Amino acid sequence: MKDDHEFLIWFAGELAALPAVEAVALGGSRALGQNRPDSDWDFGIYYRTRFDPTDLRAKGWDGTISEIGDWGGGVMNGGAWLLIGDRRVDVHYRDLTEVEHWCAEAEHGRFDKELLLFYVAGIPTYVVMAELALHQVLVGDLPRPSYPEPLADEAARRWKADAIASLSYGQAAMRSRGDVVVALANASRALVEASHGLLAEAKQWVLNEKGIVVRAGLDEEASMLLAASDRTELALAMDRIQSRFMA
Repeated sequence: MKDDHEFLIWFAGELAALPAVEAVALGGSRALGQNRPDSDWDFGIYYRTRFDPTDLRAKGWDGTISEIGDWGGGVMNGGAWLLIGDRRVDVHYRDLTEVEHWCAEAEHGRFDKELLLFYVAGIPTYVVMAELALHQVLVGDLPRPSYPEPLADEAARRWKADAIASLSYGQAAMRSRGDVVVALANASRALVEASHGLLAEAKQWVLNEKGIVVRAGLDEEASMLLAASDRTELALAMDRIQSRFMA
């Protein structure tokens, strides 16, 4: 059985040998040195023009391999969940043309938000720039961008505005219908959106929503929601959070 270093070199080479792949990068907690022994291995394969998942399937590894676009399209355009020996491995498809486009947009403070399963507030298109900034390039040549000032300004503004709107909708759901589910869902979404905004303002890259509320220092606000035991307490918690958002 290969040790972790041997596996890393071997698997990166296997991915790099796939047609159209120009670069391979290690991402996630292992690239940041924050992994546990049982953490997944996250790899990005950067391809030009067209990548055919059939070539990845031909490797014969156990797991699920998606078609291009199966993960909703956009910046998250597909990938694979694999089991190689006792290692859980995720492979993410990255179209270099798309990556270059969204990086250029981010330099000017422009970005879109895309809906994606398992993401509460959606995913900003500048995540592909964050990946380049934080990932470890294993094969090929990829840029390592810094956080653009225009992006920090615009992302902070947009995320805060969306957080206020989400929270306001949740408050309205409580006032008009006593709808706890919709109110709590929108209040939670608002905390994630506000966290995005605070981290953008601080020029801190975000790859996903895991731990984002604590990282942004909004864990006290989250505790307010969790501590609410009835509709009255939930409404009061949202009012308190709104006063902090508007400060």
